[in-house]
Amino acid sequence: MTEKEIITHIKELCAERNWTYYRLAKESGIAYSTINTMLSKTVAPSIPTLFKICRGFDISISQFFATDSHVELTESQEKCLSVWNALDAQGRQLALAYMAGLAKRGEDLL
Repeated sequence: MTEKEIITHIKELCAERNWTYYRLAKESGIAYSTINTMLSKTVAPSIPTLFKICRGFDISISQFFATDSHVELTESQEKCLSVWNALDAQGRQLALAYMAGLAKRGEDLL
């Protein structure tokens, strides 16, 4: 991936999640000015910064660079993933806890 492709991919990930650059900065723990400068001037992030960005997106560095790992999702799975991507870290924790509770409840009914 070229520097320009890395920046483009970060912008795409923000757009998929309906995130502003401010939200990316908050989720990744990187100063907003750093994110804004990097994305507006098309300057690729350092490796440590890219790791922080990936952590903010809740993806691994390998997922960031993956090019052929597309999986067909059902409509309901896509909807779930869309909602998941819009959540902040606390919302994701709550969603996982809720889903675990629902799964446990389902086991209890069997």
